[in-house]
Amino acid sequence: MLIGEVARRSGVSTRMLRHYDSLGLVRPTGRTVGGYREYSEEDIRRIFHVEGLRSLGLSLRQIGRALEDPAFVPSTLVGDLIRRTEERLKRERELLERLRAIDASAPLDWQGVLRVVELLHGLGSPHAARRQQAALAPAEDVPVATEVLAKAVLAESDPNVAGTLRWALARAGADGLASVAPGVYSDDAGIRRRAVLAIAELPGDEAAAVLADALQDSDTTVRRHAALAVGRRGATAAVPTLVDMVVEGANDVEAAEVLGTLASEPECADRIRSALAGELAAHTADSAVRIRLTQALVELPAPVASDLLRQLAHDDDRSVALVASALAGLLDDRSPD
Repeated sequence: MLIGEVARRSGVSTRMLRHYDSLGLVRPTGRTVGGYREYSEEDIRRIFHVEGLRSLGLSLRQIGRALEDPAFVPSTLVGDLIRRTEERLKRERELLERLRAIDASAPLDWQGVLRVVELLHGLGSPHAARRQQAALAPAEDVPVATEVLAKAVLAESDPNVAGTLRWALARAGADGLASVAPGVYSDDAGIRRRAVLAIAELPGDEAAAVLADALQDSDTTVRRHAALAVGRRGATAAVPTLVDMVVEGANDVEAAEVLGTLASEPECADRIRSALAGELAAHTADSAVRIRLTQALVELPAPVASDLLRQLAHDDDRSVALVASALAGLLDDRSPD
């Protein structure tokens, strides 16, 4: 078969076939009387082998080695190709994200584009101070896309920088929720924690609904962050987690304060009192737990907590009794005459 017909059937140009010949990669078995290249069926099969390996990203030199060396083991080379492809895809994804961030910021000119690029570099800096500076001082004439801030918030591990980024995201307005909410449903517990902390600073019923979903999270820290946030917004669904926080001594002072806020509703106050009383009865041997529970009672309205505190003033545990007695007196002082 002559080179023109081989090119038509294989889809490989005559120029490339001549290049293969010059490299010794695919040499036609014969020549016609007129000196034209003539390819056998075996030659054509080799062409398809070469093209198949090229489609995997192998260089022509690597292909020649693979086809000629019977001892050649493909696994090492294929593994290297996988790593190189993954790195290339990572770079391409990063480029795509930068381009989308620039597009979302809608800069008016190339100076605006450069300012967005500078911001992206700052937020991606390995130095926490530089990331914080970038979040604090964006260009006023180029609004920062919420997607950029949300991505930075969800990735930030430094607590100071994270706080600054949450502040910047909150300033971005309602659009911030849509950008950061997917983080609440991430497989990574760290991302879910950062997402809940960010959403806690965003206003609105939609933010409250996302935080309520996080009350069921498998990660204890996520649940606690969510309970404090939705409890401050008046969601009584947070009560069980808040009571658990008091029992476990995890942000127990904050949890008790939020329980006190929720107890402004009489129906919820009775529920909280019953929950605290139940935990007191369940932890008779743990003085530290019972003291925290006793201290939490003082956050409740006096009519709800006074009788229980007076009972605890006679508790068998002297430490609990002393704390309860002092707190009962405090509630009496706060009560209207």
